Amino acid sequence: MPEQASEVTRLLLDWSQGDETARDRLMPLVFDELRRIARRYLDLEGREHTLQPTALVNELYLKLVDRRRVQWKNRAQFFGVAAEMMRHILVDYARARLTQKRGREYVNVPLDESRGVAERQDVELVALDDGLTALAALDPRQAKVVELRFFAGLSNEEIAEVLEVSPTTVKREWRTARLWLRREIRRG
Repeated sequence: MPEQASEVTRLLLDWSQGDETARDRLMPLVFDELRRIARRYLDLEGREHTLQPTALVNELYLKLVDRRRVQWKNRAQFFGVAAEMMRHILVDYARARLTQKRGREYVNVPLDESRGVAERQDVELVALDDGLTALAALDPRQAKVVELRFFAGLSNEEIAEVLEVSPTTVKREWRTARLWLRREIRRG
């Protein structure tokens, strides 16, 4: 595993130097981990979600390919950025579904209760995103800690490496951010 981690880091650095073949060689190495992150996001939304982990990773890949100037430092940073991009893809998807539902001129009568669950989960994801956006305005580092831990599944040590702080700082920021987000989401 450490060999693969160093290979991922080397390819990321090569990609930062403009080597697009490095990007193409990188994707098969990180695909399973990206799918794990995507699965984690989708599990938060429940079984009713119509987007599949592979489709989310494919959407992410298209966004990564469009990035022109990338300056990758290491694999932890890459997975953090990937998690953030997935979050934005899913929030855009949820907002579009909510907008589409509100824009209808007729009322659908649900055949089962699962549709209500899916809509509630869209609302919860949007509320979490709104809370993270508000937190980022107050304390960008705390918002990043939440994103990297909750969505990307990075350890405190990996987050500390990405943010260039100590693991103790990460723990403290996580506790504070979690409390703030709970209060903010309940208020909203």
